[in-house]
Amino acid sequence: MPDKSHYFSLQPSEKAIFQSAANIYAAYVASNQVNNDNQAKLMKKSINAAIAMAKNVENIIQSDEEMSADPSL
Repeated sequence: MPDKSHYFSLQPSEKAIFQSAANIYAAYVASNQVNNDNQAKLMKKSINAAIAMAKNVENIIQSDEEMSADPSL
């Protein structure tokens, strides 16, 4: 039976969070912390950590697009 194909169209911010989550999950794998029993749990933990980091970055750093047009600010 052939595998079912999946298609995704991630937005740039989703791609960034996915990449961060993948890096975090890869660290769990590299440190031999992943097994069949906790694989899904550690994936979710990785995604949640990536989202938390993205939110913190958003709160701390103001991008060029978010800068005020008022030069006195």
